[in-house]
Amino acid sequence: MSDPIMSRLRDGLGRRQFLLAAAAASAATGASGCGTTVAPVADVTPLPDGPLQPRAGDIPGDHYLESTPEAVRWGYVPAIGAEPVLTIRSGQTVTIDAVSHEGILEDQGRDPVAYFGRHGVARDEVLADAVAIARDYRRTPRDFDTDGPHVITGPVFVEGARPGDVLKVETLSVVPRVPYGVVSSRHGKGALARAANGGPPAGITIDEIMPPVGTDGRATKDPQRYGNVSVFTEVRPGQDGAPQAVMPFGNGQQAAFPLRPFMGTMGVAHARAGAENAPELNSVPPTLGGGNIDIRLLGPDSAFYLPVRSEGALFYVGDPHLAMGDGEVALTALEGSLRGTFRLTVCRKGEGTAPSPAFSYPFGETPSSWIPIGLSDPDGAAHGQNTDLDVAMRRAVVNALDFLEADRGMDRPTAYAYLSATADFVVSQVVDKTVGVHGVISKAHFGAR
Repeated sequence: MSDPIMSRLRDGLGRRQFLLAAAAASAATGASGCGTTVAPVADVTPLPDGPLQPRAGDIPGDHYLESTPEAVRWGYVPAIGAEPVLTIRSGQTVTIDAVSHEGILEDQGRDPVAYFGRHGVARDEVLADAVAIARDYRRTPRDFDTDGPHVITGPVFVEGARPGDVLKVETLSVVPRVPYGVVSSRHGKGALARAANGGPPAGITIDEIMPPVGTDGRATKDPQRYGNVSVFTEVRPGQDGAPQAVMPFGNGQQAAFPLRPFMGTMGVAHARAGAENAPELNSVPPTLGGGNIDIRLLGPDSAFYLPVRSEGALFYVGDPHLAMGDGEVALTALEGSLRGTFRLTVCRKGEGTAPSPAFSYPFGETPSSWIPIGLSDPDGAAHGQNTDLDVAMRRAVVNALDFLEADRGMDRPTAYAYLSATADFVVSQVVDKTVGVHGVISKAHFGAR
């Protein structure tokens, strides 16, 4: 690229302001409450004039949290009882600068200035917090082959949250911090990965493994020689002026697709552990505490309900995505750093203010749909992961039945018939060791808004 990416975006898109006045006004009074109605309050894909460096640009939340080396866990989520980095009241909002792991990982050189520079990104267009994390992170030793890749920011202590409650997480906005992202495919991971014994998994041949077996350099123990594939992708203005991702291929060809930003990881502390890098805290598998749930519907204007197991809930975010297809088959989405603003509200059992399944299992909601979730093995990495999509599907259906029976008053046999007739069950992702399926139940069918 001969011209800086950010200048190209400025010329094509100009200034776009946040559309968060309504959200800010509500957050100032804590007026949202914990009801199950989600109303649109934010623009979906606003873009800044320049890179959203820490503390720069619009910060609409009541509180602000940076991803400093001291405020993140690289590859692990917080345990029950972990020391919080921020404390807020229930109903308040927090703006969090999340950092993508892509561009800072060991197989990419752990130097984002050099990595992105090779793709035409100027030094001042690389995020300072990404540089600091890659250079200065010391909380846990890094082991590329064992640790999760994600930069996890938090935890946030929500006053009044206690075990047995639900934390309602409303995503008010997610704003790209830079106009570029990366999609990666790594050996031994993804939908078409080589099996642990070196052969192909059931259903494909050795020649259909991705990345190809002949490029697998994991035996060298040098991550930069593993043969992993990372595809750098620019964000540019499209013909209608809206930002779009542009992925190059072949001889000067490209595929262009719209942004759909969301946080791949949102969660609360779910496990006790004796060390910050204990296996049960690995950031890769989603759990009953949420975590790396990777459901693309959980973007702006959504709510995510999480069962609380720790005092203060201990909320965290990470794995920011610019766009993702259901299934996330290659391993990652279009990964790119985001600034997210969230309202965190405590819901109590018996109040009717959260979907009933959410007191034991993560549950999602959008303005048009309820989203029951199923995971193949939701207890984390402590005992290995079951990657059976059939298990995840069954759990999603059971959670959907529980919701329709307890919350909508539908008898179970009729609910089962209803789900078969019209509800959609979608593969969330097949790459996080614990795989996921989520249902989509239309509110319109029940006269709900």
